[in-house]
Amino acid sequence: MAHFSIFVPIESDSELIYKTKTMIELLDEAVDSAASGMKKALAHLDAELLKIRAGKASPAMIDGITVEYYGSPTLISQVANVTTPDARTISIQPWEKNMISPIERSIMMANIGMNPQNDGEVIRLFLPPLTEERRKELVKRVNAEGETAKIAIRSNRRDAFETIKKLQKDGVSEDAAKEAESRVQGLTDKNIEKVDQACKDKDKEIMTI
Repeated sequence: MAHFSIFVPIESDSELIYKTKTMIELLDEAVDSAASGMKKALAHLDAELLKIRAGKASPAMIDGITVEYYGSPTLISQVANVTTPDARTISIQPWEKNMISPIERSIMMANIGMNPQNDGEVIRLFLPPLTEERRKELVKRVNAEGETAKIAIRSNRRDAFETIKKLQKDGVSEDAAKEAESRVQGLTDKNIEKVDQACKDKDKEIMTI
């Protein structure tokens, strides 16, 4: 297989430096970039699914909720001890007492379906029992998160294909381009399957009484 070279200009200290890369290396970079993007999409999906409660309390349910802490938005988990004393309760004990009210307000504004209660020292969130209707709503939310992940995965595939086609126009062989596209498609199929399985597992968890 013939190897071609491309010159990528990088400006440094007012002088132009050229770094030579083979076309094959650039193809590999396109595939690796797609793999990295798809991995991030899966990680984001996992994080979002953790926030969807399935009848059991978890500190992850308040992940992403921030509170003003000395002028900076800070995660609640960084200003308080978050625990689950039992399967239906989340306990939040701020390290500084004056954070009780700001944390309580942040949780209410986040609209996570639980009303915070505090005794002046600890904030408690109580999970109401899941009704059949609520379970179905959560399943819809899970499936929506799954679709979002799939869109992100396919977007990474599209970007990779566009890069590969551009490299083919620049001189890379048709066989090398097709092989790279095949690798990207394989990654896409594999990650779509992971999304489907993650959503299926979460749906089962939610619908199990």
